[in-house]
Amino acid sequence: MRDNDPWDTIRTLATRFAEFDAERGLAAEEQWTLQVLKLSEEVGEAAQAVIGVRAANPRKGRSHDWEQVQEEVVDAVITGMVALTRMRPDDAPEFFASVLARKSAAFLPHTDPPPPHDGGPVVTSR
Repeated sequence: MRDNDPWDTIRTLATRFAEFDAERGLAAEEQWTLQVLKLSEEVGEAAQAVIGVRAANPRKGRSHDWEQVQEEVVDAVITGMVALTRMRPDDAPEFFASVLARKSAAFLPHTDPPPPHDGGPVVTSR
């Protein structure tokens, strides 16, 4: 385990929220449902902040700045990571990495890793 691994904090949050919901008598699937709804709420707050940056609400004018939008996006990411960890406590980071690799493959060029260096001279052409 690495120092300052964000997944450690996410696991701690997920555990705490699960304990809180269990104390309230909520079954696991109900907890997951509410966590996904919380994710939707956070995404809505990010959208609201963008509307504020763009002064798109004539009643409020410019009510946010881009840093506030960025913080709201981070809130949504954290909430999503917590939701995933609550649903997959044993392998959330690995599952995330697997899905990220699969979904990003269509957008990122495939490159083969460089061949291992055998210790001999490196020849380059100019």
